[in-house]
Amino acid sequence: MASLPSVEIIIPHFKRRDMLERCLDSLEKTSYPSMSILVVDNGGSQAGLVFLVKRYRNARLLRLPENRGYAGGCNEGLKHSSAEYVVFMNDDTEHDPLWLDALVHAALEDKGTGALQPKILSLKNYKKGKKVFDYAGAAGGMIDRLGYPWCLGRTFSTIEADRGQYDGGQEIFWASGVAMFVKRSVAEELGGFDEDFFMQMEEIDLSWRMKLAGYHVRSVPSSVVMHEGGASLQGGTAEKIYFNHRNNVTMILKNRSLAGLLWVVPLRLLLEVAALLFYLTQFPGVLKKSGAVCRALIDNVRKLSLTIKKRHKVQAMRIVGDRDIFRHSPISLVARR
Repeated sequence: MASLPSVEIIIPHFKRRDMLERCLDSLEKTSYPSMSILVVDNGGSQAGLVFLVKRYRNARLLRLPENRGYAGGCNEGLKHSSAEYVVFMNDDTEHDPLWLDALVHAALEDKGTGALQPKILSLKNYKKGKKVFDYAGAAGGMIDRLGYPWCLGRTFSTIEADRGQYDGGQEIFWASGVAMFVKRSVAEELGGFDEDFFMQMEEIDLSWRMKLAGYHVRSVPSSVVMHEGGASLQGGTAEKIYFNHRNNVTMILKNRSLAGLLWVVPLRLLLEVAALLFYLTQFPGVLKKSGAVCRALIDNVRKLSLTIKKRHKVQAMRIVGDRDIFRHSPISLVARR
């Protein structure tokens, strides 16, 4: 019998030891035998973290001198891994014991795999006996042609109960960073996550680059992971609004074709202004929230030359056109809201 491929779980961690311990307890029950764990401590100085990680089989700790966000923590973990596959994972997760077996099986069946995503359910609801999709990834990430992300099982703030409606598995646009299963050689080839994103949408950007380079991104609903959600950055805060708007625009400028940019950018500028005006009605913190959108736009203008340099590298690797990539994407979810 051929040996099973090695898989390393890379967990960027920041401060919440109790959450990390719960995640590691759950991973300990994973049935897949050829698994290791790398916890990347993002600039923390928690006492006893080394002893905590050593309690678990095939687990090790990598400490970073500063907080480099989800993107930087995962990239550093990638550099220190030699496994055939890696899973970039949030530490506010729990897992079905067979979750990893299903992902490895799917990857071995498709040699063109870039990334895979398990079905992601809400942990809080799961503990109440309810199967409800989680906001961050649900049954697989999608995107409209204006660059707004959404998920199978979640559109805007509407989240569906899991009734098996997405259990067929399919090609998706992006795999959630909650539990993103990636072929290590592909991640290295594409340069990993864009560390300038710091957090929010870095997994969408990497998935987009995978698709441009001809790799597949698919959902594997037979693999189930539960996610608490909002543990690192609460939704609706000015900080999250800033990262979402800034990184989304940067991602479009890097990855869209020139023909696509000619009509997408003017429309997006109008919609960004509309978002700014919308946040002026959202109490409390109207000035912080609307200011976050304004700051995101200003930062994209300020860093435009850097983004153009990144764009040249991305487009040089492109072998798939936008027509194929957006074949199943709606024009705009915003217009349909």
